[in-house]
Amino acid sequence: MNALERLLAGVRKEVARRESEVSFTEIKKLAAQRPTPKDGVRALRTEGAVSVIAEIKRATPGEGFLRDLPDVAALARAYQAGGASVISVSTEKNFFCGSIEDLVQVRRAVEVPVLYKDFVLTPYQVHEARALGADLILILQTSAEPMVVTSLVERAHSLGLTAIVEVHSRLEAFRALDAGARVIGVNAQDLRTLDFNMENFAQIVDVIPEQVVAVAESGVARPHDVFNYAQQGADAVLIGSALVKSNDPQSLVAEMVAAGSHPALAISRKSRVSKDYQRD
Repeated sequence: MNALERLLAGVRKEVARRESEVSFTEIKKLAAQRPTPKDGVRALRTEGAVSVIAEIKRATPGEGFLRDLPDVAALARAYQAGGASVISVSTEKNFFCGSIEDLVQVRRAVEVPVLYKDFVLTPYQVHEARALGADLILILQTSAEPMVVTSLVERAHSLGLTAIVEVHSRLEAFRALDAGARVIGVNAQDLRTLDFNMENFAQIVDVIPEQVVAVAESGVARPHDVFNYAQQGADAVLIGSALVKSNDPQSLVAEMVAAGSHPALAISRKSRVSKDYQRD
């Protein structure tokens, strides 16, 4: 069993536990009572710049424990003050040491859109994300069969959520497009092996049409990394470990945001396929 399989097994067990406490019928009622979600696509598509998704997590499968976070609300406010367009909250318990309570606290603390960052395998989690106040949700293309992913994306969109479909290959990117993804995240880390390939985004982004938001994920440690991803055609960059480990996360977010807004990007960013692009 590889790392991803172990992770998904843990997620299934934890989701089953939560559903035994709050039924699917009840979670749907709670989701329906929430106000309309904030527009995740609009938040991520910043005119002339690359937006920053700042992530809250205590651990990762590859690095292990990163840092104790006794006040996630304060950290989220620091991210927002630094200019983050979206706050991502890792809610996965076993490998990321997260919880749904973290998301509740962050939602109360900030005005910007919030991403429910978990491994979404069931419709229950989609409604749970909305019930918790999330505006965006992450769906891993490799976590289920393509038809299941399509169903999850459609359900998320029907609730007003913005689905980020995470991919690791060109084939997965095509499948994400077929699933109706409006936002595609390209992860530099293969969760099956935990290996990093910082060239992964550049190898995939050219098949993502310009009307679909392209997010570069993982491995961003400094402003220059944001600039490089922006040059390659990214619309947004997700940053986690570097911010969590920083002693001044607000300033580091601001530096990342500034890098994504550098004037040189106006003439150096890679163009992507046009909005009229059609897959053969």
